[in-house]
Amino acid sequence: MAVEEAGAAGEVEETGTGAELGGAAAEAGTLAAAAVRYPVAPGYRLNVRSGPGTNYQLVRVLQYNATVPINCQKRGESVAGPYGTSNIWDNIANGEFVSDAYVKTGSDGFVAPRCA
Repeated sequence: MAVEEAGAAGEVEETGTGAELGGAAAEAGTLAAAAVRYPVAPGYRLNVRSGPGTNYQLVRVLQYNATVPINCQKRGESVAGPYGTSNIWDNIANGEFVSDAYVKTGSDGFVAPRCA
């Protein structure tokens, strides 16, 4: 998988607590969990692919210091990166995947539901 140099930073997007909305509090908690963003490895601009492998179409390239949401994860082509070798691919948007080997999740395994 082709990548280029960059830097990284962590970020968490805040949402309202929903406490004043009563039953909406659980929904707000779900939204807050989905808003977690993970940093791309420092020194890389990461290729975003249309599927879980380097043979899939290049959709775009993430900028330096990028952070990404992980909506779901899927097994695919094994890729070696700064965080080890992994066959896990992170879905960051509809039809957009990045290799988990370049995303600092703090885990060697799945950190999000598996993609359908």
